[in-house]
Amino acid sequence: MAGAIVAPRRHPVAVDPTAEDPALLRHTLFLSLLLAAAPALAAEDISRVNGGIELAAGQQAGDLSTVNGGIRIGDGARFGDADTVNGGIRAGDRVEGRDLSTVNGGIQLGIRAVVESLTTVNGRINAGPGLRASDNVETVSGSIFIDRDGRVDGDVSTVSGGIGLVATEVTGNVETASGDITVGIDSHVHGNLRVAKASVSWISIGDRTPPRIVIGPNAVVEGRLDFEREVTLYVHESARTGPVSGATAVPFSTPRAPRD
Repeated sequence: MAGAIVAPRRHPVAVDPTAEDPALLRHTLFLSLLLAAAPALAAEDISRVNGGIELAAGQQAGDLSTVNGGIRIGDGARFGDADTVNGGIRAGDRVEGRDLSTVNGGIQLGIRAVVESLTTVNGRINAGPGLRASDNVETVSGSIFIDRDGRVDGDVSTVSGGIGLVATEVTGNVETASGDITVGIDSHVHGNLRVAKASVSWISIGDRTPPRIVIGPNAVVEGRLDFEREVTLYVHESARTGPVSGATAVPFSTPRAPRD
């Protein structure tokens, strides 16, 4: 009909059902978080008594534990704790884990490993460039070597073994009882450096060789250098240290310290 008024068509408007329902909103958020966490929840522990454990490159797992066997971890793998009693732990590049420990065996890490702590009783620890450890690195009978660009937010210590740092930062202390220590070029120790008095239970009475302590070019030891037994101490002319107790420093200016 002429002159009739036609109402405009209205398109349906999408309504968020959670906008006015807090309970439904909380439920939706919970489901979203659960789905996001699904890969982490799927990481299962691997545990056995006899036999080694191998985690392939790029894989993710929970804790890795064995009694008689070694643990092998591929490049880029992520895991929880890794521990064994009789066996070593060998990890590739860019691995991420928590505490790595063994009783009879060593620990070897590739480049840019991220861990919490490294511990052995009878075995050495060898970390490639770029290590990040948020806690202690320690052995009882075995050496420790941390390559360039390493950082340990804890102590580096051993009883009967040497310690070597290259362009590495240690926020805690560095300590041994009978091993050599090299705080190598561009390394920085925020705490103390200590050579403890050796006990007969750990070191043979016939061992009379003084530990060799080297503070290399541009190295810094902010804390004290305490020596409770005889040592041979070399300090590069470009290095900086805190007060020295129990030894007399021999200065040197060459790239390497003199041989004894």
